[in-house]
Amino acid sequence: MSRVPMFSSPLLLGFDQLERTLERLAKNAEGYPPYNIERIGENGLRITLAVAGFSSDDLAIELVENQLTVRGKQADDASRVYLHRGIAARQFQRAFMLADGIEVTGARLDNGLLSIELVRPLAEPRIRTIRIDSGKQPEANNTIDITARRTGSR
Repeated sequence: MSRVPMFSSPLLLGFDQLERTLERLAKNAEGYPPYNIERIGENGLRITLAVAGFSSDDLAIELVENQLTVRGKQADDASRVYLHRGIAARQFQRAFMLADGIEVTGARLDNGLLSIELVRPLAEPRIRTIRIDSGKQPEANNTIDITARRTGSR
């Protein structure tokens, strides 16, 4: 049975990248570490991850294109002998897809909470008028285009 794409409507052109992004995020839906996302003022956002036991040296934040990735990996201390180990010290990777224009302005680790500050600049409406050419083109232009294509392909 074939899968019907979510954005298969002919009215939704160019959304295939968005669909791939949603599929990738669904695969990355592990629940560790827990996080909050809050609105700060008009244009600000804050992502807060609970990373108890991790130092800033154990954490890495990377922004590639629009994907913000937070990774954590602790070195195991061989000198410690645990009778019970209930605090998670496993490595993790948490990814967030950011909309175009959102910028990361900073990050802070305080009391086991990693806060990542984001800002969304105010979007100016983009209005563009498209010129409509007439259906007929002069024969000379067609000849030049065809000649140029032939010359360029050899």
